[in-house]
Amino acid sequence: MRDEAAAVYIMASGRNGTLYIGSTSNLPKRVWEHRNGVVDGFTKDYGCHHLVWYEVTGSRDAARQRELQMKQWKRAWKLREIEGFNPGWDDLYDHIALP
Repeated sequence: MRDEAAAVYIMASGRNGTLYIGSTSNLPKRVWEHRNGVVDGFTKDYGCHHLVWYEVTGSRDAARQRELQMKQWKRAWKLREIEGFNPGWDDLYDHIALP
């Protein structure tokens, strides 16, 4: 990922399960932390260990803004976003495509 790039992402406990939305400047590292329960918090408590959606942005500010926007969305909108990008709800960790 370029120095100025960042990503907004969604972790899930499973298909149609609990969702977590976050943003980061180092997506592979942050997802690894969620998957391995390195940091206490929501994803560890609710078992959100599967990366089901992500979007690379041009800056940390843009990623954070998109994260905050998406956190206000209705659940149905989030599910539609995931299923448009990842219809099988596959764990995308091993397939992260960064510019």
